[in-house]
Amino acid sequence: MKPTDMDKEGTELTEETEHMIEKNGAKETENVVSAGDTKEMRAVILSGFGGLNKLRVTKKAMPEPQEGEVKIRVKACGLNFLDLMVRQGNIDNPPKTPLVPGFECSGIVEAMGENTKGFEIGDRVMAFVNYNAWAEVVCTPLDYVYNMPDDMTFPEAAAFSMNFVAAYMMLFEVANLREGMSVLVHSAGGGVGQAVAQLCATIPSVTVFGTASSFKHEAIKDSVTHLFDRNADYVQEVKKLIKHGDRGNKEFLQPCKICESEMLSPSLSLQNGTVCLIFIEHSLLTMKHKLIIGVSDVCVSGLTPQWWQVEKVNPIKLYEENKVIAGFSLLNLLFKQGRCGQVKTVVEKLFSLYNQKKIKPVVDSLWALEEVKEAMQRIHDRGNIGKLILDVEKSPTPLMASDSTETSEAGEEEEEHEGDSDNKERMPFIQ
Repeated sequence: MKPTDMDKEGTELTEETEHMIEKNGAKETENVVSAGDTKEMRAVILSGFGGLNKLRVTKKAMPEPQEGEVKIRVKACGLNFLDLMVRQGNIDNPPKTPLVPGFECSGIVEAMGENTKGFEIGDRVMAFVNYNAWAEVVCTPLDYVYNMPDDMTFPEAAAFSMNFVAAYMMLFEVANLREGMSVLVHSAGGGVGQAVAQLCATIPSVTVFGTASSFKHEAIKDSVTHLFDRNADYVQEVKKLIKHGDRGNKEFLQPCKICESEMLSPSLSLQNGTVCLIFIEHSLLTMKHKLIIGVSDVCVSGLTPQWWQVEKVNPIKLYEENKVIAGFSLLNLLFKQGRCGQVKTVVEKLFSLYNQKKIKPVVDSLWALEEVKEAMQRIHDRGNIGKLILDVEKSPTPLMASDSTETSEAGEEEEEHEGDSDNKERMPFIQ
Protein backbone atom coordinates (compact mmCIF):
# COMPACT_ATOMS: atom_id res chain seq x y z
CA MET A 1 0.00 0.00 0.00
CA LYS A 2 1.28 3.43 -0.89
CA PRO A 3 2.15 5.89 1.89
CA THR A 4 -0.56 8.26 0.68
CA ASP A 5 -3.14 5.46 0.90
CA MET A 6 -1.99 4.58 4.42
CA ASP A 7 -2.19 8.22 5.46
CA LYS A 8 -5.70 8.47 4.01
CA GLU A 9 -6.86 5.31 5.83
CA GLY A 10 -5.35 6.54 9.09
CA THR A 11 -7.12 9.85 8.74
CA GLU A 12 -10.45 8.10 8.10
CA LEU A 13 -9.99 5.84 11.15
CA THR A 14 -9.14 8.83 13.32
CA GLU A 15 -12.22 10.72 12.14
CA GLU A 16 -14.44 7.66 12.71
CA THR A 17 -13.01 7.16 16.21
CA GLU A 18 -13.55 10.81 17.09
CA HIS A 19 -17.11 10.59 15.76
CA MET A 20 -17.83 7.50 17.91
CA ILE A 21 -16.37 9.15 21.01
CA GLU A 22 -18.40 12.27 20.36
CA LYS A 23 -21.57 10.21 19.79
CA ASN A 24 -21.09 8.08 22.93
CA GLY A 25 -20.22 11.14 24.94
CA ALA A 26 -23.46 12.77 23.87
CA LYS A 27 -25.39 9.66 24.96
CA GLU A 28 -23.69 9.64 28.33
CA THR A 29 -24.46 13.33 28.80
CA GLU A 30 -28.08 12.65 27.84
CA ASN A 31 -28.29 9.81 30.36
CA VAL A 32 -26.85 11.99 33.11
CA VAL A 33 -29.40 14.70 32.35
CA SER A 34 -32.25 12.17 32.33
CA ALA A 35 -31.15 10.73 35.66
CA GLY A 36 -30.90 14.21 37.08
CA ASP A 37 -34.43 14.98 35.86
CA THR A 38 -35.90 12.08 37.88
CA LYS A 39 -38.12 13.65 40.54
CA GLU A 40 -38.32 12.23 44.01
CA MET A 41 -40.78 12.55 46.87
CA ARG A 42 -41.03 11.61 50.52
CA ALA A 43 -43.19 8.62 51.38
CA VAL A 44 -43.90 6.26 54.27
CA ILE A 45 -42.64 2.78 53.43
CA LEU A 46 -43.84 -0.44 55.06
CA SER A 47 -40.82 -2.74 54.62
CA GLY A 48 -42.57 -5.83 55.98
CA PHE A 49 -45.48 -6.91 58.16
CA GLY A 50 -45.02 -6.54 61.89
CA GLY A 51 -44.39 -3.86 64.48
CA LEU A 52 -43.83 -0.14 64.27
CA ASN A 53 -40.18 -0.64 63.29
CA LYS A 54 -41.38 -1.80 59.87
CA LEU A 55 -42.32 1.78 59.01
CA ARG A 56 -39.85 4.37 57.72
CA VAL A 57 -39.89 7.58 55.71
CA THR A 58 -37.67 7.69 52.65
CA LYS A 59 -37.35 9.17 49.17
CA LYS A 60 -38.79 7.34 46.17
CA ALA A 61 -39.51 8.15 42.54
CA MET A 62 -42.46 10.45 42.02
CA PRO A 63 -45.30 8.82 40.03
CA GLU A 64 -46.67 10.34 36.85
CA PRO A 65 -50.34 10.04 35.82
CA GLN A 66 -51.32 7.40 33.32
CA GLU A 67 -54.34 7.64 31.03
CA GLY A 68 -57.44 8.45 33.05
CA GLU A 69 -55.48 9.30 36.21
CA VAL A 70 -55.13 12.44 38.29
CA LYS A 71 -51.82 13.46 39.88
CA ILE A 72 -52.35 15.03 43.30
CA ARG A 73 -49.89 17.02 45.40
CA VAL A 74 -50.91 15.63 48.78
CA LYS A 75 -51.62 17.95 51.69
CA ALA A 76 -53.13 15.51 54.21
CA CYS A 77 -53.70 11.75 54.57
CA GLY A 78 -56.14 9.84 56.75
CA LEU A 79 -54.89 7.30 59.28
CA ASN A 80 -57.36 4.50 60.03
CA PHE A 81 -57.49 1.44 62.22
CA LEU A 82 -57.38 -0.54 58.99
CA ASP A 83 -53.86 0.79 58.43
CA LEU A 84 -52.77 -0.86 61.69
CA MET A 85 -54.21 -4.14 60.45
CA VAL A 86 -52.41 -3.76 57.13
CA ARG A 87 -49.12 -3.08 58.91
CA GLN A 88 -49.47 -6.32 60.85
CA GLY A 89 -50.67 -8.28 57.83
CA ASN A 90 -54.00 -9.04 59.55
CA ILE A 91 -56.09 -8.70 56.39
CA ASP A 92 -57.25 -11.10 53.71
CA ASN A 93 -54.78 -11.42 50.83
CA PRO A 94 -52.27 -8.86 52.11
CA PRO A 95 -50.24 -7.14 49.37
CA LYS A 96 -46.53 -7.71 48.91
CA THR A 97 -44.09 -5.50 50.75
CA PRO A 98 -42.43 -3.06 50.57
CA LEU A 99 -45.38 -0.78 49.97
CA VAL A 100 -46.68 2.70 50.73
CA PRO A 101 -49.73 2.41 53.04
CA GLY A 102 -52.80 4.62 53.10
CA PHE A 103 -56.17 4.69 51.33
CA GLU A 104 -57.33 8.32 51.44
CA CYS A 105 -55.85 11.76 50.99
CA SER A 106 -56.59 15.35 50.06
CA GLY A 107 -54.54 17.84 48.07
CA ILE A 108 -54.22 19.86 44.88
CA VAL A 109 -54.41 18.58 41.30
CA GLU A 110 -50.92 18.93 39.80
CA ALA A 111 -51.31 17.12 36.48
CA MET A 112 -53.64 14.81 34.56
CA GLY A 113 -53.10 11.88 32.24
CA GLU A 114 -54.53 11.59 28.75
CA ASN A 115 -58.31 11.46 28.39
CA THR A 116 -58.79 12.77 31.91
CA LYS A 117 -61.65 15.24 32.15
CA GLY A 118 -63.60 16.86 34.96
CA PHE A 119 -60.69 18.40 36.82
CA GLU A 120 -58.30 21.29 36.31
CA ILE A 121 -54.78 21.88 37.58
CA GLY A 122 -55.06 23.66 40.92
CA ASP A 123 -58.37 22.03 41.96
CA ARG A 124 -58.70 21.17 45.65
CA VAL A 125 -59.65 17.50 45.82
CA MET A 126 -59.99 14.49 48.08
CA ALA A 127 -59.38 10.98 46.80
CA PHE A 128 -59.47 7.28 47.52
CA VAL A 129 -56.23 5.48 46.73
CA ASN A 130 -55.61 1.74 46.53
CA TYR A 131 -52.56 2.04 48.81
CA ASN A 132 -49.81 4.67 48.23
CA ALA A 133 -51.66 7.54 49.96
CA TRP A 134 -48.97 8.31 52.56
CA ALA A 135 -46.72 10.23 50.21
CA GLU A 136 -46.16 13.73 48.90
CA VAL A 137 -47.66 12.83 45.51
CA VAL A 138 -50.22 10.22 44.45
CA CYS A 139 -51.78 9.23 41.14
CA THR A 140 -55.24 7.67 41.16
CA PRO A 141 -58.03 7.10 38.60
CA LEU A 142 -60.36 10.07 38.21
CA ASP A 143 -63.35 7.94 39.36
CA TYR A 144 -61.88 8.01 42.87
CA VAL A 145 -61.33 11.78 42.98
CA TYR A 146 -63.82 14.42 44.17
CA ASN A 147 -63.72 18.21 44.26
CA MET A 148 -63.79 19.42 47.86
CA PRO A 149 -66.41 21.85 49.19
CA ASP A 150 -65.07 25.41 49.32
CA ASP A 151 -65.17 25.65 53.11
CA MET A 152 -63.58 22.25 53.77
CA THR A 153 -59.95 22.17 54.92
CA PHE A 154 -57.44 19.59 53.73
CA PRO A 155 -57.33 17.81 57.14
CA GLU A 156 -61.14 17.69 57.19
CA ALA A 157 -61.21 16.23 53.68
CA ALA A 158 -58.70 13.54 54.65
CA ALA A 159 -60.90 12.74 57.66
CA PHE A 160 -64.06 12.71 55.58
CA SER A 161 -63.90 10.18 52.78
CA MET A 162 -63.56 6.76 54.39
CA ASN A 163 -65.27 7.52 57.70
CA PHE A 164 -68.37 9.30 56.46
CA VAL A 165 -68.88 7.29 53.28
CA ALA A 166 -68.61 4.00 55.20
CA ALA A 167 -70.86 5.26 58.01
CA TYR A 168 -73.49 6.56 55.56
CA MET A 169 -73.61 3.40 53.48
CA MET A 170 -73.83 1.11 56.52
CA LEU A 171 -76.56 3.20 58.13
CA PHE A 172 -78.73 4.09 55.17
CA GLU A 173 -78.02 1.54 52.44
CA VAL A 174 -77.33 -1.57 54.51
CA ALA A 175 -79.32 -0.96 57.71
CA ASN A 176 -81.99 1.29 56.17
CA LEU A 177 -81.93 3.68 59.13
CA ARG A 178 -85.10 5.72 59.46
CA GLU A 179 -87.12 7.74 61.94
CA GLY A 180 -87.74 6.21 65.36
CA MET A 181 -84.92 3.66 65.26
CA SER A 182 -82.12 3.27 67.79
CA VAL A 183 -78.38 2.84 67.25
CA LEU A 184 -75.70 1.35 69.47
CA VAL A 185 -72.26 2.63 68.50
CA HIS A 186 -69.10 1.06 69.87
CA SER A 187 -65.97 3.24 69.91
CA ALA A 188 -68.21 6.29 69.67
CA GLY A 189 -65.21 8.57 70.17
CA GLY A 190 -63.41 7.37 67.05
CA GLY A 191 -63.63 8.81 63.55
CA VAL A 192 -66.29 6.38 62.30
CA GLY A 193 -68.19 6.52 65.60
CA GLN A 194 -68.45 10.30 65.44
CA ALA A 195 -69.50 10.12 61.78
CA VAL A 196 -72.28 7.66 62.70
CA ALA A 197 -73.47 9.87 65.57
CA GLN A 198 -73.62 12.96 63.34
CA LEU A 199 -75.47 11.15 60.56
CA CYS A 200 -77.98 9.73 63.02
CA ALA A 201 -78.73 13.30 64.11
CA THR A 202 -79.91 14.08 60.57
CA ILE A 203 -82.87 11.70 61.03
CA PRO A 204 -85.71 12.65 63.41
CA SER A 205 -86.19 10.69 66.63
CA VAL A 206 -83.15 8.43 66.35
CA THR A 207 -81.71 7.43 69.73
CA VAL A 208 -77.98 6.79 69.88
CA PHE A 209 -76.33 4.64 72.53
CA GLY A 210 -72.56 4.99 72.57
CA THR A 211 -69.67 3.27 74.32
CA ALA A 212 -66.25 4.88 74.76
CA SER A 213 -63.36 5.15 77.18
CA SER A 214 -64.36 7.25 80.18
CA PHE A 215 -61.86 10.06 79.50
CA LYS A 216 -63.62 10.75 76.17
CA HIS A 217 -67.07 11.18 77.65
CA GLU A 218 -66.88 14.91 78.30
CA ALA A 219 -65.80 15.60 74.72
CA ILE A 220 -68.44 13.48 72.97
CA LYS A 221 -71.37 13.52 75.41
CA ASP A 222 -73.43 15.86 73.22
CA SER A 223 -73.12 13.64 70.14
CA VAL A 224 -75.06 10.67 71.59
CA THR A 225 -78.22 10.19 73.62
CA HIS A 226 -76.76 7.78 76.18
CA LEU A 227 -73.06 7.21 76.79
CA PHE A 228 -71.47 4.26 78.60
CA ASP A 229 -67.97 3.33 79.66
CA ARG A 230 -66.63 0.72 77.27
CA ASN A 231 -65.53 -1.44 80.23
CA ALA A 232 -68.88 -1.29 82.03
CA ASP A 233 -71.84 -3.64 81.62
CA TYR A 234 -73.48 -1.39 79.06
CA VAL A 235 -75.67 -4.26 77.82
CA GLN A 236 -77.60 -4.34 81.07
CA GLU A 237 -77.74 -0.55 81.22
CA VAL A 238 -79.26 -0.31 77.76
CA LYS A 239 -81.78 -3.01 78.62
CA LYS A 240 -82.81 -1.04 81.74
CA LEU A 241 -83.32 2.12 79.73
CA ILE A 242 -85.43 0.29 77.19
CA LYS A 243 -87.45 -1.52 79.87
CA HIS A 244 -88.29 1.75 81.62
CA GLY A 245 -89.20 3.41 78.36
CA ASP A 246 -86.49 6.06 78.64
CA ARG A 247 -87.01 8.25 75.62
CA GLY A 248 -83.72 10.02 76.11
CA ASN A 249 -85.63 13.16 75.07
CA LYS A 250 -86.32 11.34 71.83
CA GLU A 251 -88.54 8.64 70.39
CA PHE A 252 -89.65 5.70 72.56
CA LEU A 253 -87.36 2.71 72.15
CA GLN A 254 -88.75 -0.58 70.99
CA PRO A 255 -87.82 -3.63 73.11
CA CYS A 256 -84.58 -5.20 71.99
CA LYS A 257 -81.62 -7.27 73.00
CA ILE A 258 -78.09 -6.08 72.44
CA CYS A 259 -75.89 -7.77 69.86
CA GLU A 260 -72.88 -8.71 71.96
CA SER A 261 -69.64 -9.97 70.44
CA GLU A 262 -69.54 -13.12 72.56
CA MET A 263 -73.15 -14.12 71.83
CA LEU A 264 -74.14 -13.86 68.20
CA SER A 265 -77.27 -15.95 67.76
CA PRO A 266 -79.11 -15.32 71.08
CA SER A 267 -78.39 -11.61 70.86
CA LEU A 268 -79.73 -11.13 67.37
CA SER A 269 -83.26 -11.03 68.79
CA LEU A 270 -83.51 -7.32 68.00
CA GLN A 271 -87.07 -6.16 67.54
CA ASN A 272 -88.50 -3.82 64.95
CA GLY A 273 -87.16 -0.28 64.88
CA THR A 274 -83.82 -0.92 66.51
CA VAL A 275 -80.38 -0.81 64.97
CA CYS A 276 -77.27 -2.12 66.66
CA LEU A 277 -73.88 -1.16 65.25
CA ILE A 278 -70.73 -2.71 66.66
CA PHE A 279 -67.58 -1.54 64.95
CA ILE A 280 -64.20 -3.22 64.68
CA GLU A 281 -62.61 -3.45 68.10
CA HIS A 282 -58.89 -3.22 68.81
CA SER A 283 -58.93 -6.92 69.75
CA LEU A 284 -58.21 -7.54 66.07
CA LEU A 285 -54.60 -6.68 66.84
CA THR A 286 -54.22 -9.41 69.42
CA MET A 287 -56.92 -11.79 68.12
CA LYS A 288 -58.03 -12.38 71.70
CA HIS A 289 -61.74 -11.82 71.18
CA LYS A 290 -64.42 -12.62 68.71
CA LEU A 291 -66.12 -9.74 66.96
CA ILE A 292 -69.41 -8.89 65.35
CA ILE A 293 -70.32 -5.68 63.61
CA GLY A 294 -74.04 -5.86 64.05
CA VAL A 295 -77.04 -4.05 62.71
CA SER A 296 -80.55 -5.06 63.68
CA ASP A 297 -82.85 -6.00 60.87
CA VAL A 298 -79.49 -5.92 59.09
CA CYS A 299 -76.43 -7.38 60.81
CA VAL A 300 -73.24 -6.23 59.14
CA SER A 301 -70.56 -8.70 60.09
CA GLY A 302 -66.84 -8.09 60.12
CA LEU A 303 -65.34 -11.08 61.84
CA THR A 304 -61.82 -11.80 62.98
CA PRO A 305 -59.94 -14.82 61.58
CA GLN A 306 -61.48 -16.71 64.54
CA TRP A 307 -64.99 -16.15 63.21
CA TRP A 308 -65.70 -19.89 63.19
CA GLN A 309 -65.69 -19.84 67.01
CA VAL A 310 -68.80 -17.67 67.07
CA GLU A 311 -72.05 -19.50 67.69
CA LYS A 312 -73.72 -20.53 64.43
CA VAL A 313 -76.72 -18.63 63.13
CA ASN A 314 -79.86 -20.56 62.30
CA PRO A 315 -80.94 -19.37 58.80
CA ILE A 316 -84.54 -20.33 59.58
CA LYS A 317 -84.51 -17.88 62.49
CA LEU A 318 -83.18 -15.15 60.22
CA TYR A 319 -86.19 -15.14 57.94
CA GLU A 320 -88.68 -15.85 60.76
CA GLU A 321 -87.43 -12.80 62.65
CA ASN A 322 -86.85 -10.66 59.54
CA LYS A 323 -83.11 -10.29 59.98
CA VAL A 324 -80.18 -10.16 57.61
CA ILE A 325 -76.47 -10.82 58.01
CA ALA A 326 -74.43 -8.76 55.58
CA GLY A 327 -70.86 -7.73 55.02
CA PHE A 328 -69.59 -4.33 53.95
CA SER A 329 -66.20 -3.23 52.66
CA LEU A 330 -65.93 0.22 51.16
CA LEU A 331 -62.53 -0.45 49.61
CA ASN A 332 -63.69 -3.66 47.94
CA LEU A 333 -66.76 -1.83 46.72
CA LEU A 334 -64.49 0.70 45.02
CA PHE A 335 -61.43 -1.20 43.90
CA LYS A 336 -62.74 -4.72 43.26
CA GLN A 337 -66.42 -4.36 42.43
CA GLY A 338 -66.18 -1.11 40.49
CA ARG A 339 -69.11 0.58 42.25
CA CYS A 340 -67.60 4.06 41.84
CA GLY A 341 -70.89 5.56 40.70
CA GLN A 342 -72.69 4.40 43.81
CA VAL A 343 -69.97 5.82 46.06
CA LYS A 344 -69.93 9.10 44.13
CA THR A 345 -73.67 9.51 44.74
CA VAL A 346 -73.09 9.02 48.47
CA VAL A 347 -70.21 11.53 48.46
CA GLU A 348 -72.47 14.13 46.81
CA LYS A 349 -75.16 13.58 49.47
CA LEU A 350 -72.55 13.93 52.20
CA PHE A 351 -71.16 17.13 50.67
CA SER A 352 -74.69 18.53 50.71
CA LEU A 353 -75.00 17.71 54.43
CA TYR A 354 -71.59 19.30 55.03
CA ASN A 355 -72.55 22.48 53.19
CA GLN A 356 -75.73 22.61 55.29
CA LYS A 357 -73.45 22.38 58.36
CA LYS A 358 -75.21 19.21 59.53
CA ILE A 359 -72.02 17.15 59.59
CA LYS A 360 -68.36 18.04 60.13
CA PRO A 361 -65.35 15.69 60.42
CA VAL A 362 -63.78 15.58 63.87
CA VAL A 363 -59.98 15.87 63.57
CA ASP A 364 -58.14 14.61 66.63
CA SER A 365 -54.59 15.66 65.76
CA LEU A 366 -52.10 16.36 62.97
CA TRP A 367 -48.85 14.42 62.56
CA ALA A 368 -45.88 14.71 60.23
CA LEU A 369 -45.07 11.74 57.99
CA GLU A 370 -42.03 11.10 60.20
CA GLU A 371 -44.38 10.82 63.21
CA VAL A 372 -46.44 7.99 61.75
CA LYS A 373 -45.28 5.51 64.40
CA GLU A 374 -46.45 7.72 67.23
CA ALA A 375 -49.73 8.38 65.43
CA MET A 376 -50.36 4.65 65.09
CA GLN A 377 -49.53 4.18 68.75
CA ARG A 378 -52.14 6.81 69.67
CA ILE A 379 -54.82 4.85 67.81
CA HIS A 380 -53.72 1.59 69.42
CA ASP A 381 -53.89 3.24 72.86
CA ARG A 382 -57.43 4.47 72.13
CA GLY A 383 -56.19 7.99 72.75
CA ASN A 384 -57.89 9.69 69.81
CA ILE A 385 -61.20 11.53 69.70
CA GLY A 386 -61.99 11.67 66.01
CA LYS A 387 -59.55 11.17 63.15
CA LEU A 388 -55.75 11.26 63.11
CA ILE A 389 -54.27 13.04 60.10
CA LEU A 390 -50.84 12.85 58.52
CA ASP A 391 -50.00 16.43 57.53
CA VAL A 392 -47.48 16.15 54.70
CA GLU A 393 -46.23 19.72 55.15
CA LYS A 394 -45.88 19.53 58.94
CA SER A 395 -42.34 19.52 60.32
CA PRO A 396 -41.65 16.68 62.77
CA THR A 397 -40.21 17.16 66.22
CA PRO A 398 -36.51 16.17 66.40
CA LEU A 399 -37.32 13.25 68.70
CA MET A 400 -39.82 11.73 66.30
CA ALA A 401 -37.80 12.48 63.18
CA SER A 402 -34.75 10.62 64.45
CA ASP A 403 -36.93 7.68 65.48
CA SER A 404 -39.03 7.31 62.32
CA THR A 405 -36.80 8.37 59.43
CA GLU A 406 -34.40 5.75 58.15
CA THR A 407 -32.14 5.58 55.12
CA SER A 408 -31.83 1.79 54.83
CA GLU A 409 -34.19 -1.15 54.62
CA ALA A 410 -33.42 -1.71 58.32
CA GLY A 411 -36.04 -3.51 60.37
CA GLU A 412 -33.12 -5.03 62.28
CA GLU A 413 -33.47 -2.91 65.39
CA GLU A 414 -35.34 -4.20 68.40
CA GLU A 415 -39.06 -4.59 67.75
CA GLU A 416 -41.28 -1.83 69.10
CA HIS A 417 -44.46 -2.94 70.83
CA GLU A 418 -47.66 -0.97 71.03
CA GLY A 419 -48.63 -0.23 74.56
CA ASP A 420 -45.10 -0.27 76.01
CA SER A 421 -44.81 1.97 79.05
CA ASP A 422 -41.46 3.39 77.94
CA ASN A 423 -42.73 4.79 74.65
CA LYS A 424 -41.31 8.16 73.69
CA GLU A 425 -43.38 11.21 74.48
CA ARG A 426 -45.94 11.98 71.80
CA MET A 427 -46.30 15.58 70.76
CA PRO A 428 -48.91 15.89 68.01
CA PHE A 429 -50.51 19.14 66.96
CA ILE A 430 -53.88 18.90 68.69
CA GLN A 431 -56.58 21.00 67.13
